[in-house]
Amino acid sequence: MSELTDIRVLLVEPQSGMRSSIHNMLNLCGVTRIEHAVSSGTALSFIKNKYFDLILCEYELGPGQDGQQLLEDMRHHNLAPLTTIFIMVTGERSYEKVVGAAELAPSDYLLKPFTPDELLGRVSKALKKRNLFISIYRHMDAGEYQRAIEECRRLEAKHARERIDFMRLRAELHILLGEPALAEPVYRQLSETRAVAWANLGLARSIQLQGRYAEAQEILKVLVVENDRYMDAYDLLARNHELAGELESAKDILSHAVGISPHGVRRLRRLGEIELATGDFRAAETHLKKVVSKVRFSEFRDPEDLVNLVNALVQNGNVDQAQLVVRDLERSMPDELKTPACRAISAAIIHAGNNDPRLKFELSNAVEASRSNIGLSTNMKLDLARQCLDSAMNDEAGAVILEVMRNSSNDAEMKRAISVFESAGLGATGHSLADQSRAEVMELVARGVRKAKQGDFLGAVEILSVAVRQMPNNPQVVTNAALAYLKCMENNGWEHRMAQQARQLIESSGRLDPANPRNAPLRKMYEDLQRKFGMSKSAH
Repeated sequence: MSELTDIRVLLVEPQSGMRSSIHNMLNLCGVTRIEHAVSSGTALSFIKNKYFDLILCEYELGPGQDGQQLLEDMRHHNLAPLTTIFIMVTGERSYEKVVGAAELAPSDYLLKPFTPDELLGRVSKALKKRNLFISIYRHMDAGEYQRAIEECRRLEAKHARERIDFMRLRAELHILLGEPALAEPVYRQLSETRAVAWANLGLARSIQLQGRYAEAQEILKVLVVENDRYMDAYDLLARNHELAGELESAKDILSHAVGISPHGVRRLRRLGEIELATGDFRAAETHLKKVVSKVRFSEFRDPEDLVNLVNALVQNGNVDQAQLVVRDLERSMPDELKTPACRAISAAIIHAGNNDPRLKFELSNAVEASRSNIGLSTNMKLDLARQCLDSAMNDEAGAVILEVMRNSSNDAEMKRAISVFESAGLGATGHSLADQSRAEVMELVARGVRKAKQGDFLGAVEILSVAVRQMPNNPQVVTNAALAYLKCMENNGWEHRMAQQARQLIESSGRLDPANPRNAPLRKMYEDLQRKFGMSKSAH
């Protein structure tokens, strides 16, 4: 038990007053440093402000909350380091909820009732496995991904029993670095060695990221037949169909997946969005209502969910319900940056259905609110532009589309933006806006490059940081801004805030364009600078 005496534990369970049985079990196991959270909201507050070795979370957390949503928020928003162990506790023996908990890959899960010895065994096993990987995790948390890969290789040779686990993490790191071509042979070797589902899933993902959609699809189709409860495979297969422009197929796959495991919010959200796009408004209303209900108590709820629900309700003739949703949007999320734009878009949808003369006023409000970087999604902006074109507000539609194009993360997104004008018989205008946006982006980047060539590295950083604020989703802008920050430190010395910004830009570049060949050199340059200035954790 000595290994447990110093660990820090967050126990998340809807209890109050007397210590719970799990708390007492932890004490019997030698664990004394325990914090207690009674809801997902209070748990997130703890997780943001303190480090925990272990999060032990009940599945049921009261009305509208569950452990799966907490884990999803943690993972999606990177709120806890990789060294934190997450164990789900559930008394629910119903299959769908256990699958829902397991598919998000917690470190482990416990089915009640269990004994103190069983709890001790699970926690000890998770700690031992974590300790094997802790040097890799520390490199990853420090942004030293190439060193993490090197450490994986070293440990593969040293620990034959865990070799496959280290290979798996090495392949995942190559994916993270935007190197799917390097991940592919690792996953192929793993697949041939073990033929496990996750190896084939990784192989399909690495192939998909290289644009070989048909090949990825064949692997995934076999995978979901052989492992019909493997939810990540359904998600990737649906995404593969989306990338290939096959929305109906994507919808069918997600619908089947939701039938198996109906509690994943992001899957439900994507299904509702695709149902809207394909005109399946009844199903969209059903699924979007579930999304809104599930995220009601989450601090990561999104006003766009309510806009999409309003759209589905209006399409189904439920205008009174739609108006209630708009009022709920204003009341429940007044501090969200997106709320003014989303409220105006929702009102415009309702007014369009009623032929209300206030339609153009609300569309103007929505366009104005969406001009700044408030995080409005591309889909929402494209829908707003379509509404403007339907109301003969071509200039306003052009302003929205131009912002989409400036922020375009890939050619497919640019084509979608152009198609909005093409569908309205204004293809020439769409192509003209595309040319304008490309020219603006190129000129901004060129100005920053010229400053750097002149030796004015701070000037380059200033120009490109402004560009990033204007176009945070444009990979060309983000990548060049990251390079400007790195060059500035290379020549002027390490500066903590600048290094932090550089790392965030590198992470953003990898997220926006995972296959960009510039991602890996940027990460390597960052790590080289860490070592040069003695900032590498592994150097201490």
